[in-house]
Amino acid sequence: MLGLVINLTVWGLSWIPFKSLQNQGVHPLWATSIICATSFIFMLIVKPTIWRELFSHPQLFWLLLGAGLTNAFFNTAVAFGDVVRVVLLFYLMPLWTVLLAWPILGEVITSKAVARISLGLAGAMLVLYQPALGFPLPSNGSDWAALAGGASFALNNIMLRKLHTNSEAVRALCMFGGAMVLCGLTAAILAATGHLAWPEATWKNTEASSTLAFWSLLFLVGNLGLQYGAARLPANITAVIMLGEVIVAALSAWWLGSGQIRLQDILGGLLIIAAPLLIKDKRNTSVHTA
Repeated sequence: MLGLVINLTVWGLSWIPFKSLQNQGVHPLWATSIICATSFIFMLIVKPTIWRELFSHPQLFWLLLGAGLTNAFFNTAVAFGDVVRVVLLFYLMPLWTVLLAWPILGEVITSKAVARISLGLAGAMLVLYQPALGFPLPSNGSDWAALAGGASFALNNIMLRKLHTNSEAVRALCMFGGAMVLCGLTAAILAATGHLAWPEATWKNTEASSTLAFWSLLFLVGNLGLQYGAARLPANITAVIMLGEVIVAALSAWWLGSGQIRLQDILGGLLIIAAPLLIKDKRNTSVHTA
């Protein structure tokens, strides 16, 4: 569980560097691609023979696809849609996890799994809900991208569980590679069509370069934490724990003066934390080995 907490903390705080880089002319799509490229290259330097494992296990490409689509869809949705609405739709992810984990992992949809997911989602909705936005039904391209991003993230975490016998290094390589390629490709297409600026002379901007380097390290640590946790816990438990990112984002925004803590935030946070702790079954404590 600690690995997942490290990962959700890094991602819950990621709005800080992404916002800073955006102000410096580096869009989150470009930033994500650059950060993941840095980690991707680092993994190849540390373990250059990793390619052999990658190409000997074709199922790893599903992980690469899931990670790449998650970042590309979510960042595109945030770029062109209402951020709160996008996050609301993205964090319907636990629903997709329950549906996909059954055919892929054989995790039966039990009443306790449904209860955990429902409690966690209720907490996330409380934290994120704004009356003016209404019920989050997809109504435009950004909404659909956010929904697809959540489904992709569910696939990503499920594949981490399924591929737990593969090394953490090759799983990390797939995730960084997928985000590097698909975010970079999406950004290039949007830039070529005039919807996004090219990250001109980013390497000449000392502040931007330092931010990218520092957060490349943090994302590497966070990714390895996700590898460790998601490979050892049932997918529906991982899905609920990852909702804690909403809490971290809300608290950090409040702490830095970019948001307010409301009663609904406190109640929602308690529901998210309580979901995996109050509703347990024997399957939660075992490691799937099939």
